[in-house]
Amino acid sequence: MRRTSILLVDDHPVVRAGYRKLLERQPGYRVVAEAESANEAYRVYRQMAPDIVIMDLSLPGASGLEGIRQIRAYDREARILVFTMHQGVPFAHKAFEAGAVGYVTKSSPPNELIKAMESVCRGVQAVSEDLAREIATAHLSGRRSPIDDLGPREVEVLGLIASGMTTDGIAKELSLSPKTIQNYSSSIKAKLNIQSDADLIWLAISNGLIENKSPTM
Repeated sequence: MRRTSILLVDDHPVVRAGYRKLLERQPGYRVVAEAESANEAYRVYRQMAPDIVIMDLSLPGASGLEGIRQIRAYDREARILVFTMHQGVPFAHKAFEAGAVGYVTKSSPPNELIKAMESVCRGVQAVSEDLAREIATAHLSGRRSPIDDLGPREVEVLGLIASGMTTDGIAKELSLSPKTIQNYSSSIKAKLNIQSDADLIWLAISNGLIENKSPTM
């Protein structure tokens, strides 16, 4: 019986090894290739033509969102499942806009990744349960997020700024120059009409990019 082939994209080798074991324990699936960056994922996809891509969003250099766009531009039928730590609805919206078919957060139980993978392989859109609840809440509120006006990389940089990372730290995380991160920060503030990093943090929390970790009484 032919097995469904998987391209696993994550910049952490230990993480890839762990999820490779999980995925290959499932009957009918095999990981045929791995990649640690968006550009490498695009190159490997063209070489291997896997049935499904499981991709993280936080990658060095070009983001996973850019990787999704590249692959979908090459193959409009590509089936891409995002598997990431980013839990906010804005990240999911950007991923689906780029061409992803599924979105699962890394805080989800392993069985949710497997269920989503099975759905995506059938061409059916899938999201993890925690994200589905957030999407439903956002839809029922009827409010449009100001983050919708940001580009994918800007959303990613905003989330990292709001998490408390320094410009140098973000630059290292994304394999970009500090000057580029400063330019992104200025662009984000201009688009959102925000002056301070404190306001950026509050906006990120209120729009689900990061958790509010303030202690409760």
